[in-house]
Amino acid sequence: MSIELTYLTLSALLAASLWMPFIIGVNATEAREVADFNRPPDLSQMPAWVHRAHRAHLNMIEQFLPFAAVVIVAHLQGVSTAVTVIATAAFFWLRVAHAVGMISGFATFPIRPILFTAGWVCILAIGGAVLLP
Repeated sequence: MSIELTYLTLSALLAASLWMPFIIGVNATEAREVADFNRPPDLSQMPAWVHRAHRAHLNMIEQFLPFAAVVIVAHLQGVSTAVTVIATAAFFWLRVAHAVGMISGFATFPIRPILFTAGWVCILAIGGAVLLP
């Protein structure tokens, strides 16, 4: 398996797992008027880290789809360059840093938007490698 597909797989596993901190936080919070899960919890009733965990998951999902699309297109087109390898690895580690920083609260402004934007630049770099050979 190529390095790009390896990092795509790792990113998919990260995206598939980032719901867990949020659900753990919801279930560990005293404000559990949503115990029946008929409606989403009121995030204003939750500790700040639970809200940040929810946003970390949503942010990952926002970037994962375009990342996956450009990596798969690059793979199907046989495009594998130093740019695609570095961009896929960087994307994964940026997303890990973003999730950890966001959930913990350590990645505050301007770090968090910089990490998100850097992930977007990785997506653009891979797309550029496909479109501008």
